[in-house]
Amino acid sequence: MLLRRDGDGVLAIGQPAHAWVSGQLARAWGNERFGAVEPREEVCLAAEQHDAGMAAWETRPTLNPETGLPRSFMELGLDEHLEIWRSAAPLVTAQSPYAALLVSMHGTALYERRDLARLAPPDVERVQAFLAGQRALQQELIRALDADPEHVRRNQRLIWTWDSLSLGLLLDWEPFELTAVPTADGEVDIAVADGTLDPWPFRERTLTVRCDGRRLAGPYAGEEAMRAALAASPWETVERGLAQR
Repeated sequence: MLLRRDGDGVLAIGQPAHAWVSGQLARAWGNERFGAVEPREEVCLAAEQHDAGMAAWETRPTLNPETGLPRSFMELGLDEHLEIWRSAAPLVTAQSPYAALLVSMHGTALYERRDLARLAPPDVERVQAFLAGQRALQQELIRALDADPEHVRRNQRLIWTWDSLSLGLLLDWEPFELTAVPTADGEVDIAVADGTLDPWPFRERTLTVRCDGRRLAGPYAGEEAMRAALAASPWETVERGLAQR
């Protein structure tokens, strides 16, 4: 769950809703400089479904007792987070094994960035076991699909880019930078500020993305009170417009 500060409260945006924004970005992506998305439908599906493992958690979110609000995606415990990412690729496999491959790679990319030196030895073992299992799954899918590993890696970087851009837009991170973004013939860093991207990676000169969230007041004294408030809260649309300079 994303928690977007808004006035006196927060908008609670589900991870699948954020992933939908990633998918909207994916479907608009590509021009002469940035090249095409291939295979288009499978990669766009992976963008839209990269947080599929969070869907069940979103129906019964857990409480952060320090804030009295639902835990954000950055506040989940290790075991809870690992289980979410173990479930993600299998949930997508029935739709597309190629999309499931990219979802698995996105999960390992997240854990490859973790500083294992800050974890207790048993937690390090759990992370390493997760990574080993996901890498084995990825190799199996690459062989089954007869996929080009380098091209798959390029598409994984695109998923990472759209995920980061979606988070930045929904959580008002601007200005920020997207690094090592694949282009038609290499990589480039993209500066995001004031509703613009430089260089511009989309087909059209403008783009609007949107998703829905629920407004929470909080803090809440307990988990069931928080869940009840979330279920009763009205839906609100979050919309962001982007334009080429």
